[in-house]
Amino acid sequence: MKLKSRRPIPITSEPMPLIPRLLATSFGVGYLPVAPGTWGALLAIVLWLPLYIWASPAVTFWTTLCATVIYTIAGTWASSVSERYWGKDPVIACADETVGQWVSLLPLNGLSPWWMILVSLALFRLFDIFKPLGIRSMERLPGGYGMMADDILSGIYSVVVLVAIQLLFHV
Repeated sequence: MKLKSRRPIPITSEPMPLIPRLLATSFGVGYLPVAPGTWGALLAIVLWLPLYIWASPAVTFWTTLCATVIYTIAGTWASSVSERYWGKDPVIACADETVGQWVSLLPLNGLSPWWMILVSLALFRLFDIFKPLGIRSMERLPGGYGMMADDILSGIYSVVVLVAIQLLFHV
């Protein structure tokens, strides 16, 4: 497992512009001191919870999917920009974890038991940290594409396991 540096390595003396910095760091949670990727995934859940609590399953799914697509595009751009200022795949750039967690939440809705949200988080983080089954190879894509692709694939693998759990245990 490749460890990322705790602090971004500045490769230029210029400060990173505000909008890509906010997007790349998932609105600043990447600056939290421990496990910024987990904070990025937790932000995704916090932003998603109102859908889980109040929206219909269809609204939850489509809103989550739309947010995922929009933030994937914005996050890929912002992550590419972040590499120009902070070096290759900086640890504080956690937009990829936010997107990957949203992917993992796609099969869940207000009819799913609450504990499935925790299972979703655990699965996503396990796939993201250990990178089995070709996930690591996604990191070889250039710039923000590689940063985002491995987390999206981790989210997809989480979806497969979550759907299997739902089918096997009728939850």
